[in-house]
Amino acid sequence: MTDYTSHAPFAKKACDFLSLSPDPYHAVANITAKLDAGGYKQLRKREPFGGNVEPGGKYYFTVNRTTIVAFAVGGKYKSGNGFKIIGGHTDSPNLKVKPRSKRSASGCIQLGVECYGGGLWHTWFDRDLGISGRVLVRSKGEAGKEKIVQRFVKIDRPVARVSTLCIHLQTAEERKSFAVNKEEHLSPILGTQTMLEEGAKAQLEGTTSEGGDDKEDEWLKGHEPLLLETIASELGIKVKDIADFELNMFDTQPAVLGGIKNEFLYSARLDNLATCFVSIESLVAHTDSDLFAEDEDISLVALFDHEEVGSESAQGAGSPVIVDAIRRITTALSDHPHGLDPDQYSCAVRKSFILSVDMAHAVHPNYAAKHEKNHGPKLNAGFVIKTNQNQRYGTNAIGGFIMREITRKADLIPVQEFVVRNDCGCGTTIGPIISSSTGIRTVDAGMPQLSMHSCREVMGIADLTHCFEMFKSFFEYFREIDDALEG
Repeated sequence: MTDYTSHAPFAKKACDFLSLSPDPYHAVANITAKLDAGGYKQLRKREPFGGNVEPGGKYYFTVNRTTIVAFAVGGKYKSGNGFKIIGGHTDSPNLKVKPRSKRSASGCIQLGVECYGGGLWHTWFDRDLGISGRVLVRSKGEAGKEKIVQRFVKIDRPVARVSTLCIHLQTAEERKSFAVNKEEHLSPILGTQTMLEEGAKAQLEGTTSEGGDDKEDEWLKGHEPLLLETIASELGIKVKDIADFELNMFDTQPAVLGGIKNEFLYSARLDNLATCFVSIESLVAHTDSDLFAEDEDISLVALFDHEEVGSESAQGAGSPVIVDAIRRITTALSDHPHGLDPDQYSCAVRKSFILSVDMAHAVHPNYAAKHEKNHGPKLNAGFVIKTNQNQRYGTNAIGGFIMREITRKADLIPVQEFVVRNDCGCGTTIGPIISSSTGIRTVDAGMPQLSMHSCREVMGIADLTHCFEMFKSFFEYFREIDDALEG
């Protein structure tokens, strides 16, 4: 049998990242901490890149604190050279707290939530849920002027739960279908009404620690007082200082290794935080190696928000983020006396390549017939190239060849192939979106997993290593392979 011991340290590192990243805000914050430690410099999008970017430099910037672009300029970069891009996304299906979340029924205080993305919502029942996200906080700036700062909160203890209806109160048909009404059945229970009403009454009467001498905030009135108290306590602020928030629920069970030989990783949000983790690890490994000084291109990782809902937002893959990044970086490094040379920019685009990476569907042993018989990726068996002739994926023969040639040159295990059955719908991801907006060649690929879009997913730990080696080899061998391609 295969020994997975050598893959465990990297997988445990992934577990830490996954457990510490319950939402895109925390994921990007943890990534920036990694980049800061690796000597990357943060760029401000509101300030010019010109004069701040140079060959041999390592940089990143964020958008909305949920999308991040990290890049490193090879030591031998010349104006007009290309980009080696790995793209992924930071978001996952979850339950997001509504703008007016206060809700109660049958003696229970609940939380109004909205379903984000295409989750397998039945898997959120009977899970111990925490709350995390971004909180806008009122504070005092210079000269006593009010300033709004962004804080991140992560309540790890189980403060909410969506309970299943007991079997005795269901009809045979209801037990068989387990149909979920997303509005009526998915509101988490926070506590019992009597206890929470006492907290609300105390707050309204001004008997809480913060007093009641400030103007009443209508927005705050739309949320459960003890929820606000809990958030304020976590952040060390007063309830009245909470100006707004974007919060979501998450399963408090941490990511762990499992399986009879610890060959699996069980976690929430593998789609697509596993890709985020590996892509940043590989970029840092590349820039820490001797190869970086000899690199002629720009190695870039772009991790977008809102893929699960179509990517059409100011920080999604359908936004100008990646086009602006390529243009601004190319301009900052241009040797043209007047800045960006359109001809050089076009050359850079033609020399570039995007590896769009999202998780792939492994064959489920209980539902093997759902896969096309010659295109069934297996867990712990390697990186997967995803193809769809109707352009749900961006892969074509050129892209597929480049990835297979990388595995040959780097002596990696062969890639696996995925094509959906003709009688089954095909999902999509950011590949076709960024390919059409940039004009850059793209291949869609990913690591195989089971239970995609469940509250709890599973993948093979060896595939983390396979993906890491593939990404590093992409940064190393792409230019050599592309230069040998005709046209």
